[in-house]
Amino acid sequence: MRIFGFSTILCLMLCAANGSAQQKTGDTTQLPDQLAEKMAQHLSRQLPQKLTQQSVKKPAPTPSRQVPLPTVPELAAKPKLKMPEDKPLGAAGPSRDKRKPMPEDADFMIVQDRWRVGVPEDPRFTKGNLINPYRQNVLKGDYPLIGNEIFMNLGLVIEGNVDIRRQPVPQDISSFNPGGFEFFGRGRQDAISGIMSVSFDLFKGDASFKPVDWRFKVTGIGNFNFLNTRENGAVNIDVRERNARQKNFVAVEEVFFEYRLGDTSKIFPFLRGKGSKGGRSPEYDTTSIRVGVQQFTSDFRGFIFSDSNLGARLFGNIKSNRYQYNLAFFEMLEKDTNTQLNALQFNDTDFRNQKVFIANLFRQDTFVLGYTSQFSLHYSDDKPSFKLDNNGFLVRPAGIGTIMPHRVRSGYLGWTGDGHFGRWNITHAFYQAIGRDSFNQIANRGTKINAQMAAAELSIDFDYIRYRVAAFYTSGDSNPTDGTARGFDAILDAPNFAGGRFSFFNSQGIRLTQTGVALVEPRSLIPSLRSSKIQGQANFVNPGLTLYNAGIDVDVTPKLRAFINYNYLRFNRTEPLELVLFQSGIRHEIGHDLGLGFIYRPLLNENFVLTGGTSTLRGGRGFNDIFTSNCDGTPNGCGARQPTLWSAFVTARFVY
Repeated sequence: MRIFGFSTILCLMLCAANGSAQQKTGDTTQLPDQLAEKMAQHLSRQLPQKLTQQSVKKPAPTPSRQVPLPTVPELAAKPKLKMPEDKPLGAAGPSRDKRKPMPEDADFMIVQDRWRVGVPEDPRFTKGNLINPYRQNVLKGDYPLIGNEIFMNLGLVIEGNVDIRRQPVPQDISSFNPGGFEFFGRGRQDAISGIMSVSFDLFKGDASFKPVDWRFKVTGIGNFNFLNTRENGAVNIDVRERNARQKNFVAVEEVFFEYRLGDTSKIFPFLRGKGSKGGRSPEYDTTSIRVGVQQFTSDFRGFIFSDSNLGARLFGNIKSNRYQYNLAFFEMLEKDTNTQLNALQFNDTDFRNQKVFIANLFRQDTFVLGYTSQFSLHYSDDKPSFKLDNNGFLVRPAGIGTIMPHRVRSGYLGWTGDGHFGRWNITHAFYQAIGRDSFNQIANRGTKINAQMAAAELSIDFDYIRYRVAAFYTSGDSNPTDGTARGFDAILDAPNFAGGRFSFFNSQGIRLTQTGVALVEPRSLIPSLRSSKIQGQANFVNPGLTLYNAGIDVDVTPKLRAFINYNYLRFNRTEPLELVLFQSGIRHEIGHDLGLGFIYRPLLNENFVLTGGTSTLRGGRGFNDIFTSNCDGTPNGCGARQPTLWSAFVTARFVY
């Protein structure tokens, strides 16, 4: 039986091989007859005749019917798989994948556009639409616009702001109220502004998993602003403009192209490690370049430079994103006086003859997990120029002292940090400024720059309440007429520190009366005595500042956050003020700054946000020395009372 079984199996294998060869050559003979004959011949040689006759019987032939064997293409043909035509979630739009479809069958289905795979109807799934940016939407980069890799993100921002404030302002030569003899006028000002910006962002690559391969973005912005004051000469140098001003301005605030150069270890070979093959980074460290008008903030809080301007920026990461770096160069554009937007319009571009270089390096998890340190180098070369702002006031050079165009070259070496040590949150910064001013108008001579800035904030969270304390220091100049300028000033700062918008001293500009400079500019903490932060030149002969801050941030509800902020401010040196104002005996105390505010998100997202607040500055002895009259009790209305400055604002912001 073992011989019979082996012989039978061998015979079947040989017959099958023979049949396969005949099938490949297209033979159409009857396969059952051939198998029977071969089996009979083989068994007759191995077994007795009797066993063969009993075990194998030759079947009767069927000469009248032959069945052809199928060919290979016919064997491969299978019915196509029919899938339900479900629609994808969200506003996906039509597929832009124009590739030629490949053949498919019941075992193999081609998905041409993997982003638009349909989903069956189910009450657990929420369908999106073009209006809601938080649902999947082809306009917000959730579905590709071209092929499978090119996406578009369309943005829309509408913002309205109302700001009512009281500031120290002088009565002009032609006072608004005839017969007014007091030096200081009525400081009430009402400002209304509105902006609408539209951005178009086109990029290749899924940014959820890696940096984009390339990106092109353009943002156009339109601004409407209205200002009403109680005195002449505040809105325009021409008193015939009276006390109100209304302006419109349209500009291009962003337009840049970004390109990913490749792995960082490939761009900088000296950074290659043992795991790098051919310069490739095993941790996918990458380097990109961005050229055009772009937003950039050089440190955590914007102490030195924070602006949207024309430049080129090389940036990337190293060592599995442990390090990030920036190398940036900016050819500064002029700004519009009333909106602070770039003077970059569709038919005109205005440069301000200033160049800025910035290099910084971030290191995550320095000392402890969760703390990031940063080292930075800034350099500004502001060349001599002459500029009247949009309201007719002289801003370059400043209208003070000996008016002469001059060149300011300043460098900043800084160390900053941000993060937490256990439960304690910390932010700190220190900058050393060096350089040269070819002719400082207050010193009335060329000066060397040697100034310092330091800031620190410490906070801790208890449930829904954050308690914080902070300090801010800029050096002042004790001898304004010598050859060294010791008062610190920034390039173009916008610090989010010590209360920000909820601090009067930080949010509202305070001008020095009867001079062409300001004590402090809007969105700045530095009493720099410069004509304009956005259009003037840095001034390193100034009094300096020491600020002590305390505040509480409260998450009242998931939708509502409240802020309480207090600042105590002092001049470090008053000699520059005494020289500028021709007034001796100015004391150091600026005063007490108290602010309250809120941020309300009714939809629990950033699409619609209401922000409001009020702040007041109660002047100290030094502030009153500057902004009150020294002829109390004399006739003709001379003798202004101690001013209490205040502001109140509300902002509504809609983002798509």
